[in-house]
Formats: sequence, C-alpha cells, structure tokens
Amino acid sequence: MRTSARPLPQKTIGVLGGMSNQATAEYYRLLNEGLNARLGGWDNGEIVIVSVNFGNIEHFVRQDEWDAAHRYLSGKVDALEQAGADVILCVSNTMHRVVEPIMAERRTPFIHIADPTGEEIRATGLTRVGLLGTMPVMRSDYLRARFKDRFGVETLVPADPEKETIDRIIFDELVRRDLRPESKAQYLEIIDRLKAQGAEGVILGCTEIFLLVDQADRPSFPMFNTTALHTAAAVNFALAD
Repeated sequence: MRTSARPLPQKTIGVLGGMSNQATAEYYRLLNEGLNARLGGWDNGEIVIVSVNFGNIEHFVRQDEWDAAHRYLSGKVDALEQAGADVILCVSNTMHRVVEPIMAERRTPFIHIADPTGEEIRATGLTRVGLLGTMPVMRSDYLRARFKDRFGVETLVPADPEKETIDRIIFDELVRRDLRPESKAQYLEIIDRLKAQGAEGVILGCTEIFLLVDQADRPSFPMFNTTALHTAAAVNFALAD
C-alpha cells in the first residue's frame, strides 16, 4: 500500500510504557513493523510514548497500593493526551487493573489488552485456556472475568507454587531481559501441566513472557501472545478511516 498523499493521514498511537522498558521496546518495534508491512516503503508509525519508572510500578504492585498506582498513571495518561494521542495502549496486562478505570473517564479511545486476545481465542473456537502472568493477573478475577464475560473463555491458572515461580521470573529476570534456559524449561513444564488439566491453549498474559517462550516451543498447542495481538489491533486502529 503506497500513497502519494503527504503527510500520510494516520492516527497517533499513544503508548503508556515503562512497564517494563523491555515490553515497551517490543511495542515500539511491533507497531512500526506492523505499520510498515501495511504501508510499505519508508512508512511506519506516528507514536507517542510516555514511559514510567518501573521501580514505582513494582512497588505499587508488590505493596498492593492500587490507589497510588491509579494516581500515578492518571498523570501519565494526561501527558499522552496532551501530546496528541488518538488512541492509548497500556503495555502491561497487570496495570490494566487501574488504567481501564482511568480511561473510562476519558474520551480518548483505549484498546484493552484482553480484547484482541479474547477475539483471537474465540475465532479459533477455543473455550478453555491457561493464563500466565504476574501474581495479580493470575490471582484476581479482573482479567479472567473479562475473558469469560465478553468472549466466553474460561481461564485456568497454575497452582500457587507455580504462580510464585512465574511471577518471580517475570520480575527478577524478564523485565531485565535476562532470558535463562532453566526458566524457559520451568515455564514449559507449567504450560504442559495446564494442558494436562484441560487447557486448549495458553494466554501469555504478561507482555514480556513471549521473550522467553513462544509458539515454536509447543507448535501444536496454541499460545496467545498478548503483546503481538495488542499491537496488531493498534495498527488496525491507526489505519482505519
């Protein structure tokens, strides 16, 4: 798709990033690659990123200080809107817990990370999938209820000791892009146990998990990469009339 109309009409994608910087870098890469694949030539995205201090996010999550997280991220959303974002993405599954209610009070469109994932699962005909993510994602009903209520998808989560392993690897390794073979093996063992319990696929419900495991590791067992699905939805939005 090439066009002679310049500047090229395109919506500005606002990225609420820094959760973590590794995920944010992947969002920037995937958004630009997706837009270039659609537009061709030298074209890519018009993107605004407001990147937060992940140390603050880690504190809020570990200390269960969700009201403080709401106040902190609300100011960052203000900055995205003031910078001219036409749509806003939050790069963290976990922090949708506070960003969704923030965006519910705004007029700027918001693409919820669970929605393109739920749509993809439903399109494949699956109804029961595993869910990996941080401890709040796996323990709370917030995302799980959205998958169930909007898409008819039941989510299975690992046993508590396995939740602790998944969460530890995310916070201590993946957010630093510390990719260890032994951690990959642990994740795949947990995924295999979810399959044995009846899961038909698995949601990689943390935006860094796909750095460690991906579809190639279990070709016959569907893996739903929330990062890739989220950015693909944003590309569609940016180019829509």
